Amino acid sequence: MGRLRDALARPGLATIAEVKRRSPSAGELRRDADPGRLAAAFASSGAAAVSVLVDERFGGTLGDLVAARSATEIPLLAKGFFAREQELDALHRAGADAVLLLLRDLDDARARTMMEAAARLGLDTLVEAHDAAELERATVLGADPIGINARDLESFRIDRSSQLELVARAPRDRVVVAESGIWSRAQGAAAELAGADAILVGSALMRAGDPAEKLAELASRPLVKVCGLTRQEDVDAAVDAGADLCGFIFADTPRRAPRLLDVPDRALSVAVYVGEPAETEADLVQVYESERGKVRGRDAVLLRAGVPVARVVDLPWEEADPDHLVRAAAAAGRIMLAGRLGPDNVRAAVERVNPWAVDAASRLESEPGVKDHDRVRAFVGAARR
Repeated sequence: MGRLRDALARPGLATIAEVKRRSPSAGELRRDADPGRLAAAFASSGAAAVSVLVDERFGGTLGDLVAARSATEIPLLAKGFFAREQELDALHRAGADAVLLLLRDLDDARARTMMEAAARLGLDTLVEAHDAAELERATVLGADPIGINARDLESFRIDRSSQLELVARAPRDRVVVAESGIWSRAQGAAAELAGADAILVGSALMRAGDPAEKLAELASRPLVKVCGLTRQEDVDAAVDAGADLCGFIFADTPRRAPRLLDVPDRALSVAVYVGEPAETEADLVQVYESERGKVRGRDAVLLRAGVPVARVVDLPWEEADPDHLVRAAAAAGRIMLAGRLGPDNVRAAVERVNPWAVDAASRLESEPGVKDHDRVRAFVGAARR
C-alpha cells in the first residue's frame, strides 16, 4: 500500500483535512481558499493527509492539487468523480498520492480497473461506500482504505447513525475513513469508537474563521466528560462550555438522573450503571462492577453497542489513592481518567497521564446533583488548555 494508507494506519484517530471552495449541499464555503496555504497550515496542525477537490462543481481545479503539492509533503488525496485511467495519470503528475473512487458511480469491473491502474502508478485508492451493499462490494474488491460517507449524494442528507453502523461492520484488517458531517470532537470520537481509523473533514474547516485552528480542535485530546447530570439546564451548560460527553448515572446516589436527558448531536450521551446495565438509547454505556457496602467498584469499562472501547481508571469509592495517577499513566489502551478531578487539578493530571478523556462529577457541583456552571466552564477550559 502507499503513502495515504500508511499515514492513516498509525495509532490514534487520523484526520484528513479537505480543501474545497463550495459544496453542492452547503453552497459557497470559502471562495478565496488558497490550497497551498491551507495545505501547509493543515500539515502544521496535525493533519495526516490533505484532500483536494479538483472538480469544478466544488470550485476546484487540477491546479489546486499542484499548489497543495508545492506547499506540503504529507499525502494528498485527489477528490472528484473519476472513471477513466487517463484521469489517474493527470492526477499523479499533479502530485496526488491517492484518489477517491465512488462505488455509486462505478460498477465492479470499472472500479477494479481503476484500482489496478492506480496501483501501477503508486497511487492509493480511497474506495467510498454509502450503504451496506457498497461496503460489501468494497470489501470483496479488496479496497484499502475504505471510505464510508454519511452523506447521501442524491438528497445530501446526513445519516450519522447509519454511517457509524457501517463503520462498525467494516473489516478490521482495512483502514476505514469516516467521511462527511463531522463538526465536533465528539462526532469524530463517535466514529473512532465505532472503529474508524480516520475522519475526513471539509465543510467544518472551510466555514471556520481559522481552518487550521478548527482542525487542531477537532483532533485534540483529551475529550471532556461532565458526569452526574440531573437537570437539563446543567446538560445545556456543559455542552455550551465545550464538554464532549454528558454522563447520566443510574445507580443509588444523589446524582441519579431522572432519565436520559437531551444531548445535542455535537456531544455524546453516556449512561452510567453499576453491575448489569439496562437497555438505553445513550451513545455509550459506562459500567462499574458492584462492590459490597459501596455504591460502586473502583474502575469501569466504556462500551459502545456492548463492545468495550475504553477503560475508566477511577478512585475507590470515597477513598484516596496516592498512586492513582501512576496507575493510570501505566494503563494500556484508551483511558478515561476519573476520580476527584476538578478545575484545580485536571491540567496536572492530563499532563501526567495523557488520557483519551477526563471525567468529573462531584467537584463541579454546588450541591449533590446540581452543577455549578462556572466550575464546569473552568474544568473544561483547564482540561483543554
